Formats: sequence, C-alpha cells, structure tokens
Amino acid sequence: MAKHSKNIGNDLYYMNNGQVSNNMLDEKEKKRKAKEREKRIKERKKENDNTKIDEDLETVINMTNRNRIKKEEQRRKIENSKIQKKKKKYKKIKFFLKLFIIIGLIAGATVFAMTSPIFNIKDIKVLNNSLVSSETVISLSGLKQDENIFRFYNGTVAEKIEENPYIKEAIIHRKLPNTIEIEVTERQPKFSVDFMGKFAYIDNQGYILEISEDSKQMPIIRGISTAEEEVTPGSRLNSEDLEKLEDVLEIYVAFESNELASKITSIDITDKNEYSIYLEEEQKTIHLGDNSNLNNKILYILTMLEHEAGIAGDIYVNGDLNNKFQPYFREKVTI
Repeated sequence: MAKHSKNIGNDLYYMNNGQVSNNMLDEKEKKRKAKEREKRIKERKKENDNTKIDEDLETVINMTNRNRIKKEEQRRKIENSKIQKKKKKYKKIKFFLKLFIIIGLIAGATVFAMTSPIFNIKDIKVLNNSLVSSETVISLSGLKQDENIFRFYNGTVAEKIEENPYIKEAIIHRKLPNTIEIEVTERQPKFSVDFMGKFAYIDNQGYILEISEDSKQMPIIRGISTAEEEVTPGSRLNSEDLEKLEDVLEIYVAFESNELASKITSIDITDKNEYSIYLEEEQKTIHLGDNSNLNNKILYILTMLEHEAGIAGDIYVNGDLNNKFQPYFREKVTI
C-alpha cells in the first residue's frame, strides 16, 4: 500500500515536473517570438524611418532643384532683359545715326541743288497750246531763264497760268537738270454770247473766255439772264443760263448729226420752253419749243427746208408732236 502510494507520488512528481517543464518551454517560446516580433517591428520602423528620410531627402532635393532652376531662370531673365535693353539702345543709336546721316545728305544735296548753276533754267517749253501763245504762258508763269529750277512751287506757277480764262489746266514738269515743260489744257470757245453790242466767247461749260467785237462765225446765243457786270473773262454764266446751255448743247449735237449745225446763226434762249434758232443761210427762223422730241422735230425741219428752199419765213415745230400737233411753215411777209 505504501509502495503504491509512493508510486503514485512519483508519478505525480514526474507529471508535475513535465508540466512545469512544458510550461517553461512555452514561456520561452513566447518570449522568443515576442522578441522576434519586436525585432521585426523595429526593423519595419527602421525601414519606414529610412523610407521617410529618403522621401524627405528627395523632397528637399526637389525643392532645392526647383529653387535653383527658378533662380537660374530669374538670372537668365535679368540677363536677357539687359541684353534686350542693350540691343534697343544700340538700335536707337543706329537709327539716329542713320537719320543724322540721311538729314546731312539731304541738306547737302538741297544746298547743292539750290546753289549749283547746273540747275539753272536754260529752256522753258509750252506743250499742247494753240489758242494761247507760248510767250503768254511763260509770262504768266513768272519763270525766267537762269533762275534755279527748284526755287518755285509747281502749284503756285500753275495757278498763275490758269488765271488766263483760256487755260483750263496747267501742269509743270521739271526736266533735270535745266529744262521746264509747261503742259496746258485749253478751253475751246463754242458759242458767242450777244452782250451789249459785243460778243462774249464761252466754252461748253459756260466759262467766259473773251469779250470781242467779232463773233468769229460761232453760233450766237441771245437772251441770257446773267447780269452784265458778271459777264467778264474768267467768270461763268449763272445757274439758269448754264441749265439752258445744256439744252443748247443737246440741240447743237442733234443738228450736227443731221448736218445742220454749220447753218446755225443764232439761238435765242430767253424762254427755255420756246427756243428759237435762226438760219441766216436759209433765211428761216425755227421755232423749236423745248428740247423734247428733237429727232422728230429735225425730220420735219429737214423736209420744210427742202420744200421751202430760198423762201424766207418761219418753221414751227414747237407743239406737242405726240398730241396731233402738225408742224408748219409760214412765209415771211414783206411790205
């Protein structure tokens, strides 16, 4: 019994010791694992710290690089700005230098041109004139030989020449080194205006060119309304007479196309609705009326001139041909 108890005790002892031993092993294993876990944690932390340090370092490096690049860009901008300013300054200096040289050359050339005898006028020519003599044109211009070719304004000279009523336009040409050409456009007298027993020559624009004793066998216009004091060479007929002159020109062209214009002695324009035309060669007065239906009226005129040849009288075509008016001829009664 005692032996059995002892065996049981021994078993318990060994069991307890084995359990203790196992517990100790478990404890050691746990500590080992805890250390290893701690070690891993530290290593990870160290790795994280290293990674963070690397990131921070990279950030610092990047910032440093950006600052360096920014400073470099600012430096370059400053340098470029200085270069640009220098270039602008150089361009300004170059521009003003060129300007001064050009001004100097112009001034020198001007002085030479204005003083050199090479440019003294030796010949003055007048072109396209037939009614006004070359001597008259040159005299009006005020230009003289041996005068410097640059010492006058073209416009001023032209205005002087155009004071002559016959000169419509004058153009001055310098032909270097010493020749002047004066190109003129003349007004052509077209009609003679009956004026206080004399004749005022006018062109087809109503400009009064000359007062003369002779009509020069031009068609005579009678019955103008322009005041006597306004009928002077160089002036123009008043607006009413200019309006009638347009009708007269139309009538003249129509007569000319039928070979009658050369026979016109005079045209009376007192009343624009009752124009009358005298043909001295035919001894007839044509009562034209206004300037309407000219072609039809001229056909009747031609017929009556042929049928009543050599008979003095009046031809009446001054009615409305579109309203049954019949043109007729009335022989002049002599007492």
